[in-house]
Amino acid sequence: MKTLVTANQKGGVGKTATVFGLATDFRERNLRVVVIDVDSQGNVSFTFDANKSGVLASSLFASNKPTFELVDDFTVIEADEALTELDQMTLQKASDAFRASLKRIEEMKYDVCLIDTAPSLGVGMVSVLLSADYVISPIELEVFSIKGIEKMLTTISHIREVNPKLQFLGMLPNKVDSRNPRHERHFEELRQAYSDLLIPHCIGLRSSVSEALASGIPVWDNPKTSARVAAQEIRDLAAYIYQKMELAA
Repeated sequence: MKTLVTANQKGGVGKTATVFGLATDFRERNLRVVVIDVDSQGNVSFTFDANKSGVLASSLFASNKPTFELVDDFTVIEADEALTELDQMTLQKASDAFRASLKRIEEMKYDVCLIDTAPSLGVGMVSVLLSADYVISPIELEVFSIKGIEKMLTTISHIREVNPKLQFLGMLPNKVDSRNPRHERHFEELRQAYSDLLIPHCIGLRSSVSEALASGIPVWDNPKTSARVAAQEIRDLAAYIYQKMELAA
């Protein structure tokens, strides 16, 4: 099983949309997919309401000997309020329990695990990254998001010292408005500063993406003509991530 985390210490950058797009695409590739929502806001859980497993995300940090069961080929471990209490735990205890929980999921023959995290560097995010194989950082082309990405890159670098298998797949420009000169300028600044860390795909600022999240229906199932471009962008991103994670192997 391969594990991918979407992480950024800045909120509102499109982490949930990224997880939703990847999960629905991978599902259609006949992969067995489990989504874990470690953000207490529960946006991924809301979007995938029909696919909830009944297992709560906070329970993944509770025991080194997990006994939960997952049965569906596509399932979601939902966020709950107890996630807000994770920072009261020691990192060692939380990360050990989460690692055991991932092993338990792998024993159930899932192909890929996608994890959405809260926009803060806490015990939850660090525990997840200490066990993950891959991480991607969605980013908005706005000044505060760009300033914050340096902190996220530093965090990932430090975690790789403990978890050397963690691969950073790159920054994903999200909610990009091609008609906005500011976005164009910020994208060029990112390209010059982090050319080797930018994913060669981006997701535009499109209402069809928000509609997909609200309805839980993939954007490519939206009959509106305006959704076609968004669908292609998400499909292209998913194909890129699928190849980078070697999920076909």
